[in-house]
Amino acid sequence: MLIGYIVKRIVQVIPLLLAISVIVFIIINLPPGDYLTTYIRQLELSGTEVSQSQIENMKRLYSLDKPMYMQYLTWMRNIITKGDFGRSFSRSLPVTEVIGERIGATMLMSLSTLIFSNLIIIPVGIYSAIRQYSLFDYIFMFIGFIGMAVPGFLIALFIIYTIFKYTGNAITGLFSQQYQTAPWSWAKFVDMLKHVWVALLVIGLANTANGIRSMRAMVLDELQKQYVVTARSKGVQEGKLLWKYPIRMALNPMMSTIGWMLPGLISGETIVSIVLNLPTSGPVLFAALQAQDMYLAGSFLVITSVLTVVGTLISDIALAMIDPRIRFGGVSE
Repeated sequence: MLIGYIVKRIVQVIPLLLAISVIVFIIINLPPGDYLTTYIRQLELSGTEVSQSQIENMKRLYSLDKPMYMQYLTWMRNIITKGDFGRSFSRSLPVTEVIGERIGATMLMSLSTLIFSNLIIIPVGIYSAIRQYSLFDYIFMFIGFIGMAVPGFLIALFIIYTIFKYTGNAITGLFSQQYQTAPWSWAKFVDMLKHVWVALLVIGLANTANGIRSMRAMVLDELQKQYVVTARSKGVQEGKLLWKYPIRMALNPMMSTIGWMLPGLISGETIVSIVLNLPTSGPVLFAALQAQDMYLAGSFLVITSVLTVVGTLISDIALAMIDPRIRFGGVSE
């Protein structure tokens, strides 16, 4: 039954991915004008004359001389058959090369933040639910509301300013100046650890705040159900009761968040990355959208959309393995 459920979900994903690619391509072409038009205008304003033949050559180079549907079909055919996402207008480089040079740092940051957040979310959320209205519950909720209410980039600016004012050390970026272009070594890794904690704290705080509140609410909801009351009345040990039933059921929403966590591994936190000067993918995507670099921006959007769908598929499969009611379509009355 589980295999049949997995096959059914995979079949449903294929047309969804095709629809997403069409929508993304339409969206990136909606703004008036394009990169080439803006680039030619900038050349003319600087006094450089551009002939019609040069314009036509540039249009052919970037496949802008074809109708929109032909541009889309060519782009998708190259992605599927060659893994070629096109060429970045603003950087004059293949899109795969532009994304590839940032993907390592982005995934390192995102995975580290994900692990950091979950190591806090699960135990703190469970403790807050079990010790409801205790002193630590109030403290955790207070920190959680701060994380939700204050924008991440503002927290980043506050930390950067405070540390620079009292120590004179600039903590932006992932590496010190002498290690930015140096090959990987133990000294470079140690230097990265001195800088990465700020990004982990800032990016992880908002995710942790939401996660703790969700985990706490789910555990509290399960603790009030009749099967828990019945189990307690029959003398089931509290520790065994908590871990075997309520906490296991409360983990379902945590599994469902995989769908939006995976695209975060690629896109990262854009504004926080700009403030902290992190070499991640977010600032590149932001610059591509500003410059109307359609193949670079479109490739980012397609990749993050695909990861969202794949993440949702993985979370559905994980939930079906944990909770048999899901793969059987729920319990009918």
